[in-house]
Amino acid sequence: MFLADNWNDFEIIDTSSGEKLERWGDYILIRPDPQVIWNTPKESEWKKANARYIRSNKGGGYWENSNLPDVWSICYKDLKFNLKPMGFKHTGLFPEQAVNWDFMREKIKGRENVKALNLFAYTGGATLALAKEGASVCHVDASKGMVLWAKENAKISDLEDAPIRYIVDDCMKFVNREIRRNNKYDVIVLDPPSYGRGPGGEIWKLEDKLYEFLVTLTEVLSDKPLLVVLNSYTTGLSPSVMKYLLSQTIGKKFKGKVYADEIGIPVKKTGEILPCGNTARWCFE
Repeated sequence: MFLADNWNDFEIIDTSSGEKLERWGDYILIRPDPQVIWNTPKESEWKKANARYIRSNKGGGYWENSNLPDVWSICYKDLKFNLKPMGFKHTGLFPEQAVNWDFMREKIKGRENVKALNLFAYTGGATLALAKEGASVCHVDASKGMVLWAKENAKISDLEDAPIRYIVDDCMKFVNREIRRNNKYDVIVLDPPSYGRGPGGEIWKLEDKLYEFLVTLTEVLSDKPLLVVLNSYTTGLSPSVMKYLLSQTIGKKFKGKVYADEIGIPVKKTGEILPCGNTARWCFE
């Protein structure tokens, strides 16, 4: 398992009864997690939460007893992120991805003229990590709000003037245009959603489209690419399936090695690891 265990400003304090108790900087949150199927005792620290997210039977949910600010910030090493309580339990950051940020930075450290493409880029964690090591990054997300949020994070991480190109667009359409333009990248990071909508509004499932998309991505990789990182929170995509997909697409064309595993974060109270998604990594060397 890949462990995101180098945080100072974030920790999972405890887990029980479908929920996790987390510290995000100076604030304690209770958020639902369907993987937490155990009913261990909830001790006094649970009463210290600044807010608790309650799911609605009609979809979505709300923050209960919240005394959170509209925006606050936390750091991971030399990266800084603005957090905001969102309507679907999120804060604008997936802290487990820190293990991938470290991995990517180590792989490109000291290299010059690295071009990176971050697809489904959200609020820019991978973008900032790559930019900190001097990469030129193309940051693509379909949500204008998320792209603006990513720009905020770049600014407070002292990367406002870094060579980051922000694009609000459908990622698949953008990649096809980059192929026609003959634009190439040494690094690709992608974290596609479980469900999406096609050009005509049709609903598609990630499992049905991912192989085709990975084949397409081989056309925007440079002649000697460095790495591809594929993230997924989709239940049907196990690490073994993701490894197979990368091996038969990126790996088949460029050789190299593929690694895949769950991502996890330690739980402070028990010392156990809470799984938080899956990652597959293709590396040239």
